[in-house]
Amino acid sequence: MGRIGGRPGRCFDGGMTADVDTPSYDPAAEVVELCRDLIRIDTSNYGDQDGPGERKAAEHVASLLDEVGIASRLYESTPGRTSVVAHWGGDGDGGGVPDRGALLLHAHLDVVPAAADDWQVHPFSGEVQDGYVWGRGAVDMKDFDAMLLSVVRARARAGQVPSRPMVLAFTADEEAGGHHGAQVLVEKHAEEFEGCTEAVGEVGGFSTTIRGRRLYLIEAAEKGMAWMKLTARGRAGHGSMINRDNAVTELAAAVARIGAYEWPVRLTPTMQTLLAAVAEMAGTEATPENAESLIEEFGSAARMLGAVIRNTTNPTMLSAGYKVNVIPTEATAHIDGRFLPGYEDEFFATLAELCGENVSIDYVSKQQPWQMPYEGALVEAMTRSLLAEDPGAVVAPYLMSGGTDAKHFTRLGMRSYGFAPLRLPADLDFTALFHGVDERVPVDSLEFGARVFDRFLGQV
Repeated sequence: MGRIGGRPGRCFDGGMTADVDTPSYDPAAEVVELCRDLIRIDTSNYGDQDGPGERKAAEHVASLLDEVGIASRLYESTPGRTSVVAHWGGDGDGGGVPDRGALLLHAHLDVVPAAADDWQVHPFSGEVQDGYVWGRGAVDMKDFDAMLLSVVRARARAGQVPSRPMVLAFTADEEAGGHHGAQVLVEKHAEEFEGCTEAVGEVGGFSTTIRGRRLYLIEAAEKGMAWMKLTARGRAGHGSMINRDNAVTELAAAVARIGAYEWPVRLTPTMQTLLAAVAEMAGTEATPENAESLIEEFGSAARMLGAVIRNTTNPTMLSAGYKVNVIPTEATAHIDGRFLPGYEDEFFATLAELCGENVSIDYVSKQQPWQMPYEGALVEAMTRSLLAEDPGAVVAPYLMSGGTDAKHFTRLGMRSYGFAPLRLPADLDFTALFHGVDERVPVDSLEFGARVFDRFLGQV
């Protein structure tokens, strides 16, 4: 099929001019302790209303903002499911850039559950050990909550308030699709985001190491999400008798087909840009045929990046029956499906074929993908900020395999990116820490991220 051509975006390296000014205040002064404090507040999200909710963390964030003169509002969709919104900075002229509008900075407060017995340290201790802050949320995403708060508080105290208007949002329920958090804000409180033209959130700006050189990945696209419940119905009967209409058999066959299906490689513009950068670092050219081998250059991160050159469907839950000698009328399964921007029709048509006529599909959550141009002042500010702290690095876009609150905020017409900068050790299996045991973030990565994000805010 030939070389991936056109370079539909830009990759940046140390040759780009970087802002090297050092601020008179320390944007990283509080970041470690802020992260630890947030981890100690259990905001586990079980996907229903059984968890502790985010109220305590939201009140904590609101008090931290209030201490430096930033007023905020709490929005509670249902009892305990609480988000925080604040307005900060700006002199009414969009930072001196006509028609640029306000910038939304968003981070979520909830975390996925953690079983303490599986961990080396207690997941809600916020313990510092071996140069890392440990705990649930250390990378997803109380690290970015802490970076954002540390930078904003340091700037507010020093009087270094950005001239561009900012909206700060700390949301509930991101880990279960944002239906009690960002979705509520967008649908019922859109006036809070009036004038916002761009947004920055999580899961971008972290480093990987390829052939001894760091590559920072900025999220510029995100797969769509289809959380599905499959249902097969048949004829109930005695387990000792012949039954040609067995719901469990019908469902199991469909689940097996879906789980075993090999989705073809599909390269979006974002991933074409990233693979072209990787190929250059590896001394080769990027082609559709060698896309998977280029992904392997990312080492352990290939488990995530390998999922963004194709659609994916993973069976996650099965349920049927109530007694071993009774054939049930109904059997159900849940599937986590993720689909690439531009390949929605292919995804759903293939899924229908794999399910067959006798298995129905209902959607627990269905959210569209998004993709942004990898260009413009915001991207260049991210890049300069990273290169100022790590001059020999390369910066490129990537497509995120999971979902973030950006899915909701893009509905308001904002250009969105993921940028929670972390300079990571080459031997750290970073992607395994998302929703995994022993989640932790290096102390120096947190401090690096705060410095980078402070530089970024100084340029936007």
